Amino acid sequence: MAKKTGKPPGGPDHVQDDPLLWPFAAARLAMDACFWWMERGPAEPADSSLPWTTPSTVALELATMRLRNCTTDRSGQPALVCAPYALHRALIADFAPGHSVVQSLQRGGIDRVYLTDWRSATSDMRYLSIDSYLSDLNVAVDEIGAPVDLVGLCQGGWLSLLYAARFPAKVRRLVLAGAPVDLSIDSAMSRLARNAPGMVYDQLVARGGGNVSGKEMLRVWSKAPSREDIAAALQKELSDEEGAALLARFDQWNVEPLDLPGTYYLEIVNWIFRENRIAGGNFVALGRKVRLKDVKVPIFLLAGLDDEVVPATQALATARLVGTPPAFIAAASEPSNHLGLFMGARTHAHAWPRIAEWLRGDLAGVLARSA
Repeated sequence: MAKKTGKPPGGPDHVQDDPLLWPFAAARLAMDACFWWMERGPAEPADSSLPWTTPSTVALELATMRLRNCTTDRSGQPALVCAPYALHRALIADFAPGHSVVQSLQRGGIDRVYLTDWRSATSDMRYLSIDSYLSDLNVAVDEIGAPVDLVGLCQGGWLSLLYAARFPAKVRRLVLAGAPVDLSIDSAMSRLARNAPGMVYDQLVARGGGNVSGKEMLRVWSKAPSREDIAAALQKELSDEEGAALLARFDQWNVEPLDLPGTYYLEIVNWIFRENRIAGGNFVALGRKVRLKDVKVPIFLLAGLDDEVVPATQALATARLVGTPPAFIAAASEPSNHLGLFMGARTHAHAWPRIAEWLRGDLAGVLARSA
């Protein structure tokens, strides 16, 4: 996000800039430190959720998600948007007109768009693991009809990449937007992963009865983002009537947290952010060690030049880890912070139409544009 006035005592600059930075913010919570978080006021009831921007139906009800079908035409290549599962709702991918990944893909000619609408964890979900989410993602892909184009946003990006490595025949093309994969590359996340004691994550899960409580996080982190912060995320002035409506919508989205399964949360913290198993080639997914070199499909990498959560160098470094030939890897770097990659009006005017065109193009066209 844009620069803020002040910083959390004893903490590095800028780690508070994005509400997707939940593993490390949780560590601050467990240590009872004052952590800057993008939340306003007390959490609202779970049933007060905002309506979706794009009309959709629920294609599947799974343990981890509702698979939303935003399809406008039954023919054509399907794209599955894998939203981040990190405290906030999947509305991040369908926030508002002009600020929606789903809408931008549709306007770019992708008629069959689906979205992972992740569920808030209940007590009986506390033992769900990364394998649980990969398994349900596989069910969703089979329901849609493989191969699909996977569009992974932030932490939905590493999940999509794992899926493509585990089931290479089921993915046609892969888009990774602001996706943290190689945590050996310096960033606020990698520094906190190295420095935070592991026990604080266990304590957080224990206090949540086996889950990570979104409401607890909201109660503890009370410092609100400024209007300038939100304007930077949406890449839009908020002084007119439309801007006021966007501001109110952002505020409500921001105070509707999801609870996270404790097992899933601890696996992400330890295996991905602390041990860097995906990039290191040591990640076991659904019983098999996955190798990113097995991912050979065309890939589009989207990075934010002002992204302090997943720096552009980290987002783009995934290209060297996969087996996709360089000629079939496309990339774009936008003048955007992290949230702006998914919600920003300017990013949706420039980067996402290009991504939609790339998804629609034939392989010869992909090769020609990437040469």
